[in-house]
Parts: sequence; C-alpha cells; structure tokens
Amino acid sequence: MKSILTLFFSILTLTVFAQSKVISGKVTSDQKPVDNITVKISGTNKSTKSNSLGDYKLNIVGNENLVIQFSGIGYETAKLKVLITGDSLRYDIDLKAQTSDLNDVVITGVNRATALRKSPVPIAVLSKKTMDQNVSTNLIDAIVKGIPGVTAVTTGPNVSKPFIRGLGYNRVLTLYDGLRQEGQQWGDEHGIEVDEYGISRAEVVKGPASLTYGSDALAGVINMIPLNPIMEDGKLKGDFTTNYQTNNGLVASSLGLAFRKNDWKYTLRATGKAAHNYENKVDGLVYGTAFREYNLSASARVDKSWGFSKTAITYYDNLMEIPDGSRDSLSRKFTRQILDNGDDIKNRPIVPDGELKTYSINPLHQHIQHFRFYNTSQFKFGNSDLNVLIGGQQSVRREYNHPTASDQAGLYVVLNTLNYDLKYNLPDFAGIESTLGINGMLQGNRSKDATDFPIPDYDLFDIGAFYFARKSFGKIDISGGVRIDRRNITWNNFYVGTDTQTGFGKKVTANDPGGDLQFPSFDKNYYGLSGSLGLTYNLSEKLLIKANIARGYRAPNITEIGSNGLDPGAHIVYLGNRTFKPEFNLQQDLGIIAYLKDADLSFEVFNNDIQNYIYQSRLTDEDGNPVVIVPGNLTYQYQQSKARLYGAELSVNLHPSATKWLSFNNSLAYVVGLNKNEALIDLHGREAKYLPFIPPLQIRSELKATAQKAIGFLDKPYFKVDAAISADQNKFYALDGTETFTKGYTLINAGLGSSIKSKNGKVLMDLFIQVDNIFNVAYQSHLNRLKYFEYYESSPNGRSGIYNMGRNMSFKVVVPF
Repeated sequence: MKSILTLFFSILTLTVFAQSKVISGKVTSDQKPVDNITVKISGTNKSTKSNSLGDYKLNIVGNENLVIQFSGIGYETAKLKVLITGDSLRYDIDLKAQTSDLNDVVITGVNRATALRKSPVPIAVLSKKTMDQNVSTNLIDAIVKGIPGVTAVTTGPNVSKPFIRGLGYNRVLTLYDGLRQEGQQWGDEHGIEVDEYGISRAEVVKGPASLTYGSDALAGVINMIPLNPIMEDGKLKGDFTTNYQTNNGLVASSLGLAFRKNDWKYTLRATGKAAHNYENKVDGLVYGTAFREYNLSASARVDKSWGFSKTAITYYDNLMEIPDGSRDSLSRKFTRQILDNGDDIKNRPIVPDGELKTYSINPLHQHIQHFRFYNTSQFKFGNSDLNVLIGGQQSVRREYNHPTASDQAGLYVVLNTLNYDLKYNLPDFAGIESTLGINGMLQGNRSKDATDFPIPDYDLFDIGAFYFARKSFGKIDISGGVRIDRRNITWNNFYVGTDTQTGFGKKVTANDPGGDLQFPSFDKNYYGLSGSLGLTYNLSEKLLIKANIARGYRAPNITEIGSNGLDPGAHIVYLGNRTFKPEFNLQQDLGIIAYLKDADLSFEVFNNDIQNYIYQSRLTDEDGNPVVIVPGNLTYQYQQSKARLYGAELSVNLHPSATKWLSFNNSLAYVVGLNKNEALIDLHGREAKYLPFIPPLQIRSELKATAQKAIGFLDKPYFKVDAAISADQNKFYALDGTETFTKGYTLINAGLGSSIKSKNGKVLMDLFIQVDNIFNVAYQSHLNRLKYFEYYESSPNGRSGIYNMGRNMSFKVVVPF
C-alpha cells in the first residue's frame, strides 16, 4: 500500500511540474499586432487565441518536441517546430496576408474557423481588394462579378437579389457579421440593406447550408464580414473612400475610423451615395432609376482572457425611385404617372428632358430604412468555448405610388426581428471537433398607414437545434451533422376597406361597414429535418477531391402563403397559397481542386433535386388571356411542384512562375433548371419545361499585368482587361409569357490601379480606374426584371422592355490615415 501511495504522489508531483511549462509570444502581420489568431498545438486539443495586442499564452505538458499552428481569417496558416528546453518559452511570428488559396480560413457554414481545404462544402471567398477593382453600384453586384455560380436578379442599378446556382429569393440566406439579414426580402425589388464600403470580405456557401442556419439556406449563404482594421494602441486610424461613376453620375463617399485602447477596439463608419437615372444607347436615360443611400455603423469590442464581446449598431437609409417602363408608343420616350383615378398607362405625359438627369428623387419612390443592433461574444472554457449572438433588427419599408397624394404611402410595413444563435464548441475527443447549437428568431410584421396590403400582419417564431462534427483520418477530412427545425407562422383576420375621402384602400376592423376580409386568419407549424455529410481527400498538399451530400429545408415565406394584393414597387399583384408545404432539397457536390506551380484549377459539378419547389407564374383566364386585377399591373400566382437543377463550374487561373507579373484567370458557370410538374408539362410541353430566372452559360476571362516592384511613386501598379460572356438563354419558363428568349452578349471591360506611396514608403492612397462595357453594347440580362417592363406588343425600333446599363467608367480613391 505504501508503495502504491509513493508511486501516486510521484506521478502527481511530476504532473504538477510538467504543467508549469508555458509557451507565449506575439502574433503580428507586417510587424503590427494581430488579434483573434488561433494558436494550436498540432495533434492535441490545446489551443488559444491572440488578444488585441497580438499576445498569446499556452500551457503544455511533457518535454517532447511540438508543432504550433497559427491560423486566422485573412492570413496564411503558419507552423513552428518547438523544442522544449525550459519552463518558459517565447515564440513570436509574423504572418503573411492571405492571397486566397487552399489554406484560406473561413467561418461561414463550418461553425469554427476552418481552412478551405478541409471543408467538403463548396465555399468561395471574395476579398475587399478584388471588390475594389471592379465596378459595382451595390455589394451583391461586386460578389456576382467575383464568384462563379453567383448571379443576381436586378431591378435597376441599386437592387440586386442574389442567386446561387439558379436559386434565389429566400433560398439564399444573407448574413452580416454572422447575423442573418431580415428585411422585406421576399420581393423582387427588395435589395440587401448593407453598406458596401464597410465590408472587408464575403464568404459564399454554394449549396444547402440548413444544417447550421436552418430555414432559408436552401441554396446557400452569403456572409458579409465588416472591416476590422489592424489597430495600434492609442492611435486613431481610418480611411476615406470616394467613388464617381460616369453612367449614372454616382457619387459616393465613405469615412471609416478605428481606435484601440488597451483591450478595447472601437470602429465608426459613415457612407453616403447618390445617383441619377442610368443610361444605355437604346433607351437613353431610364426614368425611375435614381437613388440616394446613407449608412452609419459603429462597434465596440473588448478582448479578455475569458474571450471577447463585440456590440455593434448599423443604420441604413435608402430613397430609391420606382421604374414602371411606361412610354410614348412612337417616340419611345419615358412617360410618368400623374393621376391615380383615370390613369391610362398608354396616354401619360412624356418626362421632360430636364428631369431625366437630376439627383432629385421623384414622388414615386421607395423609402427603406434598416436598423440593426447586436452583440456577439465568445466565452472560453479551457479547451471548449461558447459563442453567443443576440441581435435585434427593424426594417421599415414605404413605397409611394400615389401621384395625387405624394405623401401617402401605398405600402408601409414595419418588420421587427429578434435573432438568437448559441454554439458550443465541445472539447476535442479522439480527434473529433464537434459543435452543438441552437438558433432561430422571433419576428413580427405590421402594416401602418398604407393603401395597399399585399401581405397580412403576421407573427413568426423559429427555432432549430443541430450537431456538427469533423475529424481527420490522415489524408481524409470528414465533416457533417444533423438538424431539426420548427417554424410557426400565424396571423389574425385582416380586413381592408375604402377611405371615402381619398378613395384609397385602408386597414379596417371587422365591425367597419364595407370592410372585406382580405386575409383570413392562419396558424401553421412547419417542420424540417436537414443535414450533410462530406469528405475531402487530400491526394497531396496541392491536389484534393471533395464530395458532399446535403439535405436542405425552407419553410414557405409570407408572400408565398399569404399574399393577396398589389406590391406597388414591383407593379405585380401577388396571389399566395395557404396549403403550401416546406421545400426540401437533396444536393450532391463533387469537385477536384489543384494548386499547381503555374496554375490553380478547380472543377465542380452538382445535382439538386427539390421537393415542393415554389415559383411564380402569370395568372391567365380560361381563354389564356392575362388576368388583370389592378389595371397596369401584372398578376402572378405561386405554384408548387418538383424541380431539379444541375450544372458545373470551372476555374482555370494561370500565373506562370517565369512571368510572375502576368496572370490569366478564367471561369465558367452553367446551370439547368427543370420543372418536374409532369401534368403541366404534358399540357403545355416545352413552355413549362424549365424553371424561371435561370442564368445562361456564363464565362469570365481576365488578363492582368501587375508590376512586381514600385515604379516611381506607384507601388506595384496593375492593368487588366476582361470579358464577361453570357450565352443565349433558350431554356426559360415560357408559359403565359412569364419569360422570353434572351440573346447572348459579350462585355469587354478594362481597369488599372495602384497604391501611391511617399518617399518614406507610407501609402498615401489607393487609386482604381475601371471601364465596364467599353463598346457600349446594348444588352438585356436574362435576370433583369426591367426586361419585361413593356406595355406594347410592338415598337418602332423593334426593341421591347428596358435594357441594362451602357458604358460606365468608375474612379475610386481610398485614402488611409
């Protein structure tokens, strides 16, 4: 017994002494401290993160040699071999900025920071540098130009609805700093309420991501991550960005400030931009496309030994005109509505030339406001951590469509949302990294002083729980999990009557005479089971194969089940269906990626089968004539059927080592969307064979020359020329004239830019000059809703609908300080 006790105390003593060894150091990049870098002992579950000063500390056991791995978003992963020679060791490291390769670290769709090479789910990253080098009038346009497989349905230059591999609307979940974006996003003309100048990078998951996010991630996720500049203690840093675009006269300015004091970091950004109507050589200046936008954001973050906590607030305010495409039948000049009662869309007065190039917003416009307040925190518990995200949002949308009463909103809705998201990263067990999570939202939408009521007042409660795990077996990385969701949507009887003084509609009670029950009460629960399983096989450090299968879930949104009225901004009467079931999809992805000495190659194929797919179709009567409920407005009714989408994406990026100054980047994206409603196809044949809003084959090629050293005061200037090619789209949903054939086109673009440095090497400014559509090609994108804004069967010039923007030159300057 004495011998056993002696052995026990000996082991205990050795353990205590072993635990006294500490590895510490500082993480920097370009000799400046970097926080939130994961520092991990390879092959163990011991890890920590660098604090706001870049410092880290790890306790270790034993005397064997170790490998420390440093990884973080925006930086190349680095490894250090450590020889244990004493009780206290210090290792500093200077990380290189990430250039977007296999080791790029992402956070979207993977629960904890993960190198791209280890994720079997298709994920793409777009940096601020790439976004700055392209012309865009909103953030989604910038993402579309930079990531194959991502497109956008547009309604003018300031409204872009993201689509991923042919699926959009509520099937694409957009996040801001990890918080799901909740606004009136169900409509075609409802854009994303985010400041494009305040985003440092975008991460895009291409495929079902319901496992970690729940409903609305059926097609994928776009996570817009705010700027988080490197700060020096006690010093104010910032940047000033200004941008001018020639086509629509866009003028934009953005000022960002950042300050750090000890463990606290503060940021502030204010942005404003305005544009008049855009122009093309077919339509001239397109009336009703001017906009004015303001953004304000601020955050405060504290980093401590227990973790971090960040509180942020954002405000978005957008005044945006409502185009309707009405014209004079002979001159094809745009006309405007001046009457409510008695309005004849084909006999309106022509818009004076002097009003086509003004920055003033015309009386028929939308006013969108979005408020966001949230806190995201991480609490460390040894080798595990708890991540908590709580956020409140308010979306206010007013659409003014009454020319005789310009202060009276046609649509006026206020949406309040409380989001919650808790994730617990469990301690590693047998090499398994796992996460338990629960998230959802509480939401209420109310109509205010309006005249049109396309949707009822409703309440929504959403909750879901999931388990996610990941493990590496030598060259194989496996990850996956399972999730269950419940969503409740409910509303009371909603009555609409007529205001006797104005003749407009108004919300009334059940006891008011003449009131009609426009929305009978509704209460329903939707349930979803989703999950994914995938693997990455690392054939070598630079060559790998990825395979993933995922089941996604989406509950019908409010307009699909509850709509019954005019959306004035869309000029569409929507009719919903209360019997709709949730959508479920099963997607298979297979890809091969190679990062070679002189080239980066990737090839991905996917197949996506959807149950209960919901889509819009024009409503016709028994004789096949369009049903007109509100004169001058189309009528669409939602349908539901099976669907299938399949396609491929190819990227070939050449960067010859012998000519490091030259790169040639190429990408191709192709998707086919099939309507599997057999009864409808038997009746109408090819007209009903395909799904609406499917992009055609798209090819992008860019040839870029970048100086490898400074030329005078220009620091590594670049010049590039690129081609954006869209093929004919003859696979479209033609039933009842919902869509028509779209001719292909090729746009040639060019740009140049450089950092300008002082004699002592300080960056004075970054300059970007870009010209899009150099040859001023007249074209219509298949995903441009304005293509269908036409009220005549024929026109003198043979053109129908509104065309996309013509030649546009952009001048952008970023001044850091």
